Amino acid sequence: MIKQILNRFPRKPSRSSDNREGGGTSTLSSNASTSSRSSDLASNCYANSSGSTFSGFNSTPNLGLNQGNNFSQAVNAKLNGNMVAASFEALPSFRDVPNSDKQNLFIRKLNLCCIVFDFTDPAENLKEKDLKRQTLLELVDYIASTNGKFQEIVMQDIVKMVSANLFRALTSPPLENRVLEAFDLEEEEPSMDPAWPHLQVVYEFLLRFVASPETDAKLAKRYIDHSFVLRLLDLFDSEDPREREYLKTVLHRIYGKFMVHRPFIRKAINNIFFRFIFETEKHNGIAELLEILGSIINGFALPLKEEHKLFLVRALIPLHKPKCLPMYHQQLSYCITQFVEKDCKLADTVIRGLLKIWPITNCSKEVMFLGELEEVLEATQPAEFQRCMVPLFRQIGRCLSSSHFQVAERALFLWNNDHIENLINRTGKSYSLLSSLLLRRTPEAIGIRQCRA
Repeated sequence: MIKQILNRFPRKPSRSSDNREGGGTSTLSSNASTSSRSSDLASNCYANSSGSTFSGFNSTPNLGLNQGNNFSQAVNAKLNGNMVAASFEALPSFRDVPNSDKQNLFIRKLNLCCIVFDFTDPAENLKEKDLKRQTLLELVDYIASTNGKFQEIVMQDIVKMVSANLFRALTSPPLENRVLEAFDLEEEEPSMDPAWPHLQVVYEFLLRFVASPETDAKLAKRYIDHSFVLRLLDLFDSEDPREREYLKTVLHRIYGKFMVHRPFIRKAINNIFFRFIFETEKHNGIAELLEILGSIINGFALPLKEEHKLFLVRALIPLHKPKCLPMYHQQLSYCITQFVEKDCKLADTVIRGLLKIWPITNCSKEVMFLGELEEVLEATQPAEFQRCMVPLFRQIGRCLSSSHFQVAERALFLWNNDHIENLINRTGKSYSLLSSLLLRRTPEAIGIRQCRA
């Protein structure tokens, strides 16, 4: 029985890192502040579900993480043997022990919280689950108020506890259901993980550990390593939006604190995009990953590295192809615009890339493309505008003659933009080209404009 459970969680091989450095980081906007999260931790009353122990950790043997794997397997045996009540006992509070014993108590509480409960039955082990949650809350308070650098042995136990609770197989609906739901992604109800009362506290604990000034990045990078980052990125496919929100904040803090991991994180996100674009077209966390990238791109140093320009051409522009574009278009458009604002010469590349994959048969996507095109043109300079002017006006002319009134109307709105009007005025050839396009292609569009007036 134990082997059957453990075999459900496949190991993932570690990936090589890119040693090139590049790009700064800026503050990530988040809906939940640290203080509001703390209050949520104390009052959260969601139901509980689906926790499972983590499979092996792909890291160097001298880190002692194999020992953590053996520990989790032993815990599984206890759970299956109904021995949880005997092994899970309350430990004294940090207030009840002298300062010299607090670190040892901290480690004992971390090891206790490595026990992972099965949340498929909400009525099972209620006392032990509540005791573990209270212990996790004590760990959060301790790590937020501690003074003094965390020692290596403590970091090892911290990562072991976090890994045991967070790194699990994500549940997803059967393939046939996913195919049917793909046609109505926006109205699909997200799947809420009933284990969230525990997961939320563990995420808050990890966030405070990474952000703590007492965490030495040079020492912690041995444990928050490439394998840890990859497993964290895998969790972005969670259907629970609450979990993805925490992951977004945690990953951004890791990117900001561990400069050595920055190229690897960008490369790993790039690989997720490639798999999404060219293989699955199914991933729940594309919007959150793009939101992180928007902040990262904002901090890129100038001139932009060739690596960043290739990422724009090979990943961001092709992200316009999938059918579920509306799920993340706002974040994608922001990233694209950030690139053009960083380097105005990229405007021609972006505009031609959008024109090449223009959704001719999808009117709702056409409206989104026209809106993004307007944002890009607002950051475009006359020289770049002149280079892409001919194919641009041809496509706008097709949109003006579209039988779908929203597409034609959105194309007409481009001429209400003062910056676009100035670009046209500063390019003499634009007048004759624009006039010919309007005369040949816009009877329906002119009628729409008159009706709207």
